[in-house]
Amino acid sequence: MQIINKISDMRDFVSEAKKKGSTIGLVPTMGYLHEGHLSLIRRAAADNSIVVTSIFVNPIQFGPSEDFDSYPRDMKRDSILAEQAWCDVIFAPSAADMYPSGFKTYVEVTDITEKLCGASRPGHFRGVTTVVAKLFNIIQPDKAYFGQKDAQQLVVIKRMAEDLNFPITIVPMPIVRESDGLAMSSRNKYLSPEERKAALVLSRALFSARDLVIAGERNKKTILENAKQILAAEPLAQPEYVELVDADTLADAGSEISGKVMLAIAAKIGKTRLIDNIVMEV
Repeated sequence: MQIINKISDMRDFVSEAKKKGSTIGLVPTMGYLHEGHLSLIRRAAADNSIVVTSIFVNPIQFGPSEDFDSYPRDMKRDSILAEQAWCDVIFAPSAADMYPSGFKTYVEVTDITEKLCGASRPGHFRGVTTVVAKLFNIIQPDKAYFGQKDAQQLVVIKRMAEDLNFPITIVPMPIVRESDGLAMSSRNKYLSPEERKAALVLSRALFSARDLVIAGERNKKTILENAKQILAAEPLAQPEYVELVDADTLADAGSEISGKVMLAIAAKIGKTRLIDNIVMEV
């Protein structure tokens, strides 16, 4: 496995790979890899000749009071895990290379970025779409792999790729959970033992909603109230939003849900902001 740090070197690698007819699968990450990331890498390895995993803590998707400086970083650990999952190249550029002096160009998807996480994190998705567009241009993947845990991000990236005619297949991958149901996240590292236990309230609320729907409940208000009551019973949880939306468009699911819907939750457990969701076919 190679580690490439410079954009120019990454472009040279891609050029040579394309000359040989290789297909490239891209797994964009901010590092501190966990099993969720590794499942994407393994799938990319099964689908493509070459797997590139980008590791870049993207400064422009963090707000001024967010955790950019403290976001967990461990390249040595990540490189071992990525190689074991059959990654061929880690692309780990510097912020100065990605955003040189005078950088003034951004990629922005409107409307669907203004709800859910976008409502409380202004500018976040502009940072996400800008960095992913740059990665797409630099690496020119045939397929790019994104996890369902960041469900809004997945919808936004799909929209961007379609609107800007990127010749790339976006491959969604399911949420990977711990054995007790907690969705895997690099930010789980921040949780104290007590907070780690409390964080299970997110998946508990989601699974309870799923059980209601399986039992025949279709009223959006009833489903949301059930989830909100479960969250409210956990003293360490500070809910930010609990929403039922169309899973593909993020439009409101309507008073009586039907089709493919998603229940999405964001909450702080102590100081750590966590997100989770569940998709249901009705």
